[in-house]
Amino acid sequence: MTSSSGSPALPGVLRWLLLALALVAVALVGLRLRLGPEAALDRMARQSPPLAEALTNGRPTLVEFYADWCESCLAMAPAMEALERRHGDLDVVLLNVDNPVWEPQLLQWEVNGIPHLELFGPDGQDRGRSIGRRQPQELEQLALALESGDALPELAGVGSQSVLAEAPAAAAGAAGPRSHG
Repeated sequence: MTSSSGSPALPGVLRWLLLALALVAVALVGLRLRLGPEAALDRMARQSPPLAEALTNGRPTLVEFYADWCESCLAMAPAMEALERRHGDLDVVLLNVDNPVWEPQLLQWEVNGIPHLELFGPDGQDRGRSIGRRQPQELEQLALALESGDALPELAGVGSQSVLAEAPAAAAGAAGPRSHG
């Protein structure tokens, strides 16, 4: 004879309970991946307009050089995504520094650290850059300055680009700081 009639059902209930717990765990991990900062970076990168289009469409543009493994980039991602939603007239373009297709832009804008933001006016002219992690209120200030055409906010790591004037013809043969002459 067997002991109680309820004991064979216990392993079946336990099996279903463990299966339910496993499904909940998988669902939570999936939800975390879809809602986390990694997802925000991925969504923004996939939805960002092409760089050439953004720089010629008459809208101010914020270009972020980022990497999937960059903790500061990941931390900024939700604020960048919110900024993009609040400022519909601002193009936000994400360029992954690990993608060799962006090597010319990395060299052109001297990107040597991330996150690195290049800031462009509606005319496509480079207005400056921001290097390092930005807080949401700092990103807001940058967006407002780009949209209004005002000067960039005075924040650490933010500055205008200086353009070197071409040397006058008479000074072309003169010794410069790198000429060793």
